[in-house]
Amino acid sequence: MTHTWLPPAEYVATLPRATAYACLYFTDTRGRPFQLRSTYHAGLWQWPGGNMDPGETPWETAVRECHEETGIAFTGEPRLLVTHFTTDRGDEWPANHIGFVFDGGELTDEQIAAVVLDPHEHSEYRLRTLDEWEREMEPVEFTRLAAVDRARATGTSVYLEDGPEQG
Repeated sequence: MTHTWLPPAEYVATLPRATAYACLYFTDTRGRPFQLRSTYHAGLWQWPGGNMDPGETPWETAVRECHEETGIAFTGEPRLLVTHFTTDRGDEWPANHIGFVFDGGELTDEQIAAVVLDPHEHSEYRLRTLDEWEREMEPVEFTRLAAVDRARATGTSVYLEDGPEQG
């Protein structure tokens, strides 16, 4: 196989496109996952986070987005729980999507009571047990939640993939 050297800008133009997101995973002091209901996608529950801005690291994104979406000014250290890869889904999302889920720790009752949602992005927050979330979420979304929760409990980071048929 013959390879021709390309200048970096030309070579990068040949690579698959990808976007990236980052978020923080919180539970309350009883271990119940904290999630936000999306205003963009009815029925979708998410962690505080979002897409990376140019020049941002995944950690900076997670902290910024969490503050914008909930008012929580997170000051902890980065602890990666999950790296999540989703393939290009055509018109739905025309690029690969790479996610970084960091451990936000436990929220106290006072911190939860002080949450202020951005109404343009989320309509409510909830705390539920995993069993309760399983009844409320799509299977692929719940599988991701359960993997994140397991990663925190075991202290072992997890790598997840979703194919085009899974979303």
